[in-house]
Amino acid sequence: MHKYAWGHTRRYNDYSNYLRNHFGHRVQKISIDGGFTCPNRDGSKGVGGCTFCNNDTFKPAYCEPILSISDQVTKGVDFFKKNYTGIKYLAYFQSYTNTYGELQHLIDLYEEALSHPEVVGLIVGTRPDCLSDELLDYFEELNDRTYLTVELGIESTKDETLLKINRGHDFASSREMVLELSKRKIRVGSHLILGLLDETREEMLMHASILSELPINYLKIHQLQYVKGSILGRNFLRNPNQYKVLELEEYIELVIDFIELLRSDIILERFASETPRKLQIAPSWGLKNFELVRKIEKRMDQRNTWQGRLYAHEVLK
Repeated sequence: MHKYAWGHTRRYNDYSNYLRNHFGHRVQKISIDGGFTCPNRDGSKGVGGCTFCNNDTFKPAYCEPILSISDQVTKGVDFFKKNYTGIKYLAYFQSYTNTYGELQHLIDLYEEALSHPEVVGLIVGTRPDCLSDELLDYFEELNDRTYLTVELGIESTKDETLLKINRGHDFASSREMVLELSKRKIRVGSHLILGLLDETREEMLMHASILSELPINYLKIHQLQYVKGSILGRNFLRNPNQYKVLELEEYIELVIDFIELLRSDIILERFASETPRKLQIAPSWGLKNFELVRKIEKRMDQRNTWQGRLYAHEVLK
């Protein structure tokens, strides 16, 4: 089988293979809830939060802010040890904006997570407009002594869309922070939602070309979901005919077209998000994430395509 630029035969540059190659063994992320909020929730930049958001849709059972960081890490390790042995862990500060707080408090939380003997690195999820120069200085120092990724919620490269979803920042903020993190040699993760309000297929595909021109290391993609407890979910239930729901086969083709346009060294962490059934409104595909991945890979085989096949700079080589 053909081996691609990323060193293996999968048709895209996948995160699990990257981590195994980087660390030399299996590494598992453990989600941490540091008890944060967001500036577009507490009135600093707005209220209500992003219209698509309900953090309960992706928070594991062991991840509770009433527990200390150390206790959450220990519960996460115990949870995964039931199925795996001989692995290490990345502490993933996931819920809300995990750089939104007083500097010393933030440092104390991160260092507590890193103090666990089986934790080999840190992933910090945040917004591009919530990283102070002082915190960036700390991250630069931290990056010299452990594995660190700062994961930015970009969501869309269209300012009109960001305004509609009450994001509270523009795409220029994302661009500037990606460049700043990269200048400091800090790994940059990014998050993008496909299917956001009124975006055309062409606009969604344009995100791939725009992000490919930035020094992004990792990318998470997922479908727009209408979930209970979110503003968008409530609006959808009142007027479902006003909102588009991506069908499964449509989404599979969209994702493949997207990653064909994506730079080949961007590591793909995820193609979709899986909402607990009790919170799910639409779409309802009835698939686990690994089942969707298999369908995407099967369709890529059928189309004989791969990540970066249509990325302009690589086609010209």
